[in-house]
Amino acid sequence: MTSALHTSALTSLPLLARGKVRDNYAVGKDRLLMVASDRLSAFDVIMGEPIPGKGVLLTQMALFWFDRLGAICPNHLTGEAPESVVTAAEIPQVRDRSMLVRRLKPLPVEAVVRGYLAGSGWKEYQESQSVCGVPLPAGLKNASKLPQPIFTPAAKAAVGEHDENISYAQMEKVVGPELAAQIKDISIRIYETAAAFALTKGIIIADTKFEFGLDEQGVLTLMDEVLTPDSSRYWPVEGYEQAFAEGSNPPSYDKQFVRDWLEQTRINGKPWDKTPPAPQVPQDVIEKTAAKYREALTRLMA
Repeated sequence: MTSALHTSALTSLPLLARGKVRDNYAVGKDRLLMVASDRLSAFDVIMGEPIPGKGVLLTQMALFWFDRLGAICPNHLTGEAPESVVTAAEIPQVRDRSMLVRRLKPLPVEAVVRGYLAGSGWKEYQESQSVCGVPLPAGLKNASKLPQPIFTPAAKAAVGEHDENISYAQMEKVVGPELAAQIKDISIRIYETAAAFALTKGIIIADTKFEFGLDEQGVLTLMDEVLTPDSSRYWPVEGYEQAFAEGSNPPSYDKQFVRDWLEQTRINGKPWDKTPPAPQVPQDVIEKTAAKYREALTRLMA
């Protein structure tokens, strides 16, 4: 198994930021080197234990989807080899887990598309029969497929803070009505295209989130990552029906496995309060999580 990279340490490029998973370095004034570490975040808290090989898997899956979805929306990839902008000694930190991308003006919203009722959406539906202000039919259950995908934006939060769900009207105030409509349309088109393809591979994409930026000409551009198990809820088709019938969460290929473990973890007899420091993730949970990420990529690319 690949040795884990919790935190990259490149010295040949200026470090701009460390996110929950990615370390971003400046390459001149117009490009970024995005290095996907093996860090794992859950409930917006970074775990102390990395998942070996996770950053490589995330990068390969993102590249797979960027390639398939290019006709719908331009993306931030330059097509250049990430290894070309670091020293020879730094190549092992970069190889297979990095993207060399165009520097964009990031938009301060996340574009969330939900095709199924799950997670926080299910909790909200039980209280209001709606999700993020979008009314839904009565009688839906946990993991129900929605009549059609819904767009539920969120305001981006700083590292360590929780993203905040916002209404579409609030999003319009942030980015303007025209850009908001464009983001919504493209996000739903990407989701529907990807979900239909994934289904042919025996995978349900229950929901996902996208990030967009503007290039120098003001063109809306897909950025960061796309349709990875970190940004999406992946369910195997074969486990879905039984779980749905039982009213339980379907088995998943994403970090829901870790979230479920954290929800059951007790610290001094009390549930973890979802603030740092995170509980220590045991080795068996690390290994099972790594296996789930690997299986998702293997099935998609089969």
